[in-house]
Amino acid sequence: MKQFLLAKEPDDGIVRLDGDDYRYLVRVRRLAPGEFFPALLPSGEETLIQVLSVEKGVLTGKRVSSQKRAQKHAQNPPSSPSPSIPAILLFQALPKGEKMDVIVRQAAEGGITEIVPFVSEFSIAKAGAGEQKFSRWQRVIREARQQCGSKIPTAVRRPLSKEELIIYWKELKAAHALGLLFHHQGLENKSLHSYLDSSNLDSVPEVIVIAIGPEGGFSDTEVSLFLENGFNPITIGDTILRTETAALYCAAAVRTILLERDSWQLKQR
Repeated sequence: MKQFLLAKEPDDGIVRLDGDDYRYLVRVRRLAPGEFFPALLPSGEETLIQVLSVEKGVLTGKRVSSQKRAQKHAQNPPSSPSPSIPAILLFQALPKGEKMDVIVRQAAEGGITEIVPFVSEFSIAKAGAGEQKFSRWQRVIREARQQCGSKIPTAVRRPLSKEELIIYWKELKAAHALGLLFHHQGLENKSLHSYLDSSNLDSVPEVIVIAIGPEGGFSDTEVSLFLENGFNPITIGDTILRTETAALYCAAAVRTILLERDSWQLKQR
């Protein structure tokens, strides 16, 4: 466990955890009084919690405020802060079966800010995901972030219709977002670097939106809808990827380019 996500701020430095949190820390992680575990507060601040007691299904701990002590007991040394990059949103057409769970987990591990499921023409799943499924996605995100140590508070929305998705996109676009439509049939011979190169843009976007289709990809009508509303077409490679692979592959490509933006420069022709 890289970090434990606390649902609320400590009360005078004290935390009390029960239910699933207790079972995870005590029965799975085997934490005992006197031991420490790294935690991330709702504010995004990192801290260290010392276990005071484990009694009657409640773990009581206290926040360790000393940075030196926290570093001493942390399993890994503090990492250098990542460069500031735009938020990355994933517009994911609903796939069939349990594939959405995989996509949600990988998106959380990959630093995606928000996952926006939607119903496309070729989606087998429908809008209106039950509360149980939505709660499971939230739990998957929390478990993934605790395991990988992501500081990005990944969120997931309940599935939208295409009409609702376009309305949301227009709101993002008005706030200066860049939309990328990943499609297996190349519509324009332009590189991902060129889309993300700030020198080619009027100003650096605050949000990058990635649109990924379901099994079977997007229909021609949907491709036209995205392009008419300001998305930019992009194809990576010459293979057709599974939808759960495409989500991870494309999100990773975008995030890597953004993180390394200061170290690369497009050649001037």
